[in-house]
Amino acid sequence: MDYLRIHGGAKLQGSVEISGAKNAALPLIAAAILSKKPVTITNLPDVKDIKTLLKLLDNLGAKYHYGSNSATIDPTTIDSTVAKYDIVRTMRASILVLGPLLARFGHCEVSLPGGCAIGQRPIDLHLKAMERMGAEVTIKSGYVIAEAPKGLKGATIVFDKITVTGTENVVMAAALAQGKTTIINPAKEPEVTQLCHVLQDCGVQIEGIESDELVIYGTGGELLEMPQIEVIPDRIEAGTYLCAGAITGSELTVTKCDPSHMEAVLAKFMEMGFGIEIAKKSVTITPAQKIYPVEIVTSEYPGFPTDMQAQFMALALLANGASIIEERLFENRFMHASELMRFGANIQLKGNTATVIGPTKLYGADVMATDLRASSALVLAGLAAEGVTNVHRIYHLDRGYERLEDKLGALGAKVERLQE
Repeated sequence: MDYLRIHGGAKLQGSVEISGAKNAALPLIAAAILSKKPVTITNLPDVKDIKTLLKLLDNLGAKYHYGSNSATIDPTTIDSTVAKYDIVRTMRASILVLGPLLARFGHCEVSLPGGCAIGQRPIDLHLKAMERMGAEVTIKSGYVIAEAPKGLKGATIVFDKITVTGTENVVMAAALAQGKTTIINPAKEPEVTQLCHVLQDCGVQIEGIESDELVIYGTGGELLEMPQIEVIPDRIEAGTYLCAGAITGSELTVTKCDPSHMEAVLAKFMEMGFGIEIAKKSVTITPAQKIYPVEIVTSEYPGFPTDMQAQFMALALLANGASIIEERLFENRFMHASELMRFGANIQLKGNTATVIGPTKLYGADVMATDLRASSALVLAGLAAEGVTNVHRIYHLDRGYERLEDKLGALGAKVERLQE
């Protein structure tokens, strides 16, 4: 099993190119199921989750070619609508095949999903939406079995709670449905927005993108003519590298990013005293003369993303005073706090709120990753710590960060991948 060894204290400099967004790529790969011909998707990040979903499509009978951050997927050869447990259990986003499979074939069986242990993320909102659209849904032997032999029908879907993958599943299902589907309280994340724009480019009429009411006019079962798709930049990867610059007191530039997707995160950097220079497709962070404590409440886009909470907890260790971080989306997403304490951190947890007392002198330690974003927080703390840090279980990290040790190394960090 691989782990990362970090020799802390090195200053970083230069620029780092941001990869495509994993969370945008996954629904786009699933959407290829709706196409009448092969689909090419470019700017794919070379991470494990992408390979897992492509493997799932392969198991369904689709053919694909993957290489050089690009994949061409041929859905015309799909001959199975059963998404098996062996793959789905490793990645929660596998549930994204539910909507398109059901819309195209009128039947699917999808194993109940697994993935990160950051909290309960039930798929009941997905299933209720499919039932509203005319599907008969049962759960048997750990599988969701959905039937709509006469096709899905447009409906009004009201999400009591904002759900990103739920919105994406309904949007994809509605694209081939009969009539109009209205989603009340949809997710507005850039990854959802890209999916909607791609389907628009295929000829699907969609209104209200980025609003509180999304309206999709389905094709009545007619498959889509999908153009080549370029995945948007990964706003979470960009934010993570900006945190690396911040926590090491370095000037650093992230390129090939979209600053408009990162406004809540950039505002918190500036609140903490860091300089932020924004260009059209890049952001530069400069060191703070004094790092101020910060208050963070995670929320759905355009609020502060839960996927940046762990990284900012690591950064808050160096702030002068008490930072308050409230996690409102996932109940188990403070598991990295106990590992950060191994560096010497003073973190007090009470329910869904963490109080981080700084500034803290950090010392290298052996730590263990518990989920994808927790992994990056431990790497950040290791960059700032005195001495050597070993981050174990980095298979979590490999799910969402492309060549992390290479990119950090090119900036001047002393990071190497080793085997246990």
